[in-house]
Amino acid sequence: MKKVGIFGSDYQDGKLPVIKRLFDKLAALEAEVYVDCEFYLFLSRVLHYEPVVSGVLTNDEFDLDVALSLGGDGTFLRTAARVNKQNIPILGVNTGHLGFLADVDNMEIENALDELFRDCYHIEERSLLRLHTDERIYRGYNYALNEVAVLKRDTSSMITIHTFLNDEYLTSYQADGLLVATPTGSTGYSMSVNGPIILPQSHNLVLSPVAPHSLNVRPLVIPDAMTITLKVESRNKYFLISLDGRSEIFPVGIQLRISKADYTAKVVKRYGHTFYQTLREKLMWGADARMKQNGL
Repeated sequence: MKKVGIFGSDYQDGKLPVIKRLFDKLAALEAEVYVDCEFYLFLSRVLHYEPVVSGVLTNDEFDLDVALSLGGDGTFLRTAARVNKQNIPILGVNTGHLGFLADVDNMEIENALDELFRDCYHIEERSLLRLHTDERIYRGYNYALNEVAVLKRDTSSMITIHTFLNDEYLTSYQADGLLVATPTGSTGYSMSVNGPIILPQSHNLVLSPVAPHSLNVRPLVIPDAMTITLKVESRNKYFLISLDGRSEIFPVGIQLRISKADYTAKVVKRYGHTFYQTLREKLMWGADARMKQNGL
């Protein structure tokens, strides 16, 4: 018997059949099922579905064998934040759209759970980033699996981000913002601003400017052992800090230090499902529109 925690989003009004299949399969496997309290409220109050569970997770400390993230990559990131340093592996079931982290298709739920309960899977350890500030503590969970983003706030004016690597000056980005992304985050926000895709096993980070003033500025790949220090200037005296989409407003003058976290996120991966396969399927690498037009 495995202790399984289920975490989901409230953007799944049309996903009740998939959700029921998941709970039915876990019941058939005689799993001990726990559900995140917010997701359980959504199931009962919005979808009018009350699955039989062993308990509801109301705080950030829990004893589970595996966490199931039911949704898209955003749900997976929130699940990773809840799991924090508890060393619980996470399996992402995709009920959304693209899904690099939540890469188990909803049609594969039963097979994926069978493999999980037979211990037929492997674990990928994914690096996280830690944000540190001397002057003010970031109020939320100060770790990011995808990226730390420094962005302008409510103004058309750019911000200036003075950037140092291991305390050596690199450059001053004049841009709408700057992303510091992990290999996991290289297929997220960073990719949308033309950052490179980095293999999950790589020991690197990428600095990707957002709409830079100079066309000569390009994304930069650096070793993940480096500490990145950022000092921000802005005309309106404030800027935005976002960790995997969790945002706070900071005043200028605060020094940000970003480094690799001292723990990793454990991601459950099925055998035979590789990152290269995910790239081909999600980004349609190798797909030829002419072949589709010709019915091939």
